[in-house]
Amino acid sequence: MSTALHIGDVKPSQIESVRLFLGHNGWGHRTGSAEHFAQLIANSQHAAVAMKGSHIVGFARGISDGLSNGYLSMVVVCGQHRCEGIGRALVEHVMGENRDITWVLRAGREGASAFFSSLGFETSTLAMERPRSQ
Repeated sequence: MSTALHIGDVKPSQIESVRLFLGHNGWGHRTGSAEHFAQLIANSQHAAVAMKGSHIVGFARGISDGLSNGYLSMVVVCGQHRCEGIGRALVEHVMGENRDITWVLRAGREGASAFFSSLGFETSTLAMERPRSQ
């Protein structure tokens, strides 16, 4: 019997566990110290965690004005739970129901383009970026 999936907003008590989860799943370069990551979550309008029982199996965050524009960031599902609908559930939770918001993201990881296309995202010729300093 499989454990039910629960998607919800990250609680303060989960922040360090989420940071460690991201580190174990190839995103440690983006989380920084515990203090840095806590600030990253605090500054994001949306931060969602996917739980199976007491285990974190996914995370996503988004930044949005809630009316017109949004940026989807850090959609991560652990390898053994991919292709179970967890990523889709996280993205839908973060984006919410407002279809008037244009959401953008960076889809540079392997398989990301196909995944996000299945959620209605389209490759854009309009976006530009100023990369962060290394």
